[in-house]
Amino acid sequence: MEKFLAKFNHSQASSSTNGNPSSLIDDLNLDSLEADPGKRVPVAHYNNPQINDEVRKHYIQKGPCQPKMDSYPPTKIGKRMRQFCKIWFEGPYSKWLEYSVEKDFVYCLCCYLFKDGFFYGSTSEFYTKMGFRSWNRALERFRKHVGDVNSIHNKCFNKMLDLSNHHQSIQVVIDKHSQKLKNEYRMRLEASIDVSRLLLQYGLSFQGHDESESSINQGFFLGFLRWHGDKHPAVGKVILENSPQNDTLTCPMIQKDIANACAKETLKAIIGDLNENYFGILVDESKDISHKEQMTLVLHFVNKNGEVVERFIDPVHVSDTSACSLKKAIYSLLSVHSLSPFKIRGKGYDGASNMKGDKINGLKTLIMKDSPSAYYIHCFSHQLQLTLVAIAKKYLDVEDFFDHVSNVLNVVRGSFKRRDLLCDHQAKKLEQLFESDVVQKGQGLHQERGLQRPGDTCWGSHFKTLDNFIVIFSYIVHVLEVIELEGSTSSDRNQAEYLLTNIKTFKFIFVLHLMLKVLAMSNELSKMLQKKRSRYC
Repeated sequence: MEKFLAKFNHSQASSSTNGNPSSLIDDLNLDSLEADPGKRVPVAHYNNPQINDEVRKHYIQKGPCQPKMDSYPPTKIGKRMRQFCKIWFEGPYSKWLEYSVEKDFVYCLCCYLFKDGFFYGSTSEFYTKMGFRSWNRALERFRKHVGDVNSIHNKCFNKMLDLSNHHQSIQVVIDKHSQKLKNEYRMRLEASIDVSRLLLQYGLSFQGHDESESSINQGFFLGFLRWHGDKHPAVGKVILENSPQNDTLTCPMIQKDIANACAKETLKAIIGDLNENYFGILVDESKDISHKEQMTLVLHFVNKNGEVVERFIDPVHVSDTSACSLKKAIYSLLSVHSLSPFKIRGKGYDGASNMKGDKINGLKTLIMKDSPSAYYIHCFSHQLQLTLVAIAKKYLDVEDFFDHVSNVLNVVRGSFKRRDLLCDHQAKKLEQLFESDVVQKGQGLHQERGLQRPGDTCWGSHFKTLDNFIVIFSYIVHVLEVIELEGSTSSDRNQAEYLLTNIKTFKFIFVLHLMLKVLAMSNELSKMLQKKRSRYC
């Protein structure tokens, strides 16, 4: 035992925890805690006992990191190649044995969490910091690490069990209260959970601008909770003003805890539906409202019912969008949910150079080095949109045409007065056609047409804009003529005159009808490619 379990050095322990104050961590972000045991920060580096307990509770709730892969990296030991066996995750070591994909070492979860509390003994740094990789004698070393009943490992393991046994500690407190108080607390909690689930299901915000008692609009959470109490008098008697002021279960922190619990249960259901089978990933980059770069990940897999489904996993903040950073973020997110990157069987993302690049630095190439079966598929509908954009920019006449259309939209939609003028002129012309019996009346016919600004990347919206442009072309001309005569400034009048001259030319009218026919065909093709049963998107 002594030859592989190092003795604990009191001076080293004190210097590592107290001698270097700059290495201590004063705040905690549970989302930033590493799941891979080879990349974790020691618990002793958190400069607060409460933070230490929160870290321990987090890892206990997550459980040991046990990625189950088809094969593990081999290591030459002696004259033979040895590797980790996933069957070791089962049996007597299942509750504490951890494996690091990053370093190809095994660790002990309970010793990592609690071994610093025992200064008179040691559990060996091999199972907490350095890791262990002598696969030829793994089972023998595991048994020696566990030791007898009074070993450091077993004491750490018992501490982990005590901290994880929330029911016992909460039950002691609850038993001091009457059964009535327990029932009321449960009703308040269930009411808050029910309202939170409703808001999460429809993507509604929880909090309002003013949640004071005098406010007439306290936000969706308090509003729905009050409505729920009005509809169910038994619940209304124990929530909000009728509940103890220190136990209302409505504060923002409680709302966030409920939302996080719902998110964890949803992710747990998704991973359970995957059932450790092969899957594909869909990756894209986006920015949140604070302009922080994020990566979104979607799993594409066959569920237990044999249905092909796509499930959104999580947005992850990334410091930069280079291929190496995105790969690291993807692997880290998969590791959190005990998913192996070697089971990826398909990838889908846009055609940017850092994503699709066939060179050594492309995300596509980096992932295929680890998993050769992770084939890349670029969405055919997205390729069609890129082709249309490239062609439109290549031909000067088409590019000038869309510039004129964009300018007309800016002028006609520039104010509410001009929009009302366009709508009123449509209504008057349609009324005249009804009086002369030129058109027929009927439900759904002759709907009011508008000029919606097309999207830069979704060229299906360009088809709708051009279709409306042709139908209400005479009304657009009328609005421009009014602006030309009655514009508030000379700049508005000159711009209206210039646009009138351009849109009345044969060239503009010809390109308008030509592009409408081209976009009509590409729009139908785009819709076919985006259908749920399509094999190309």
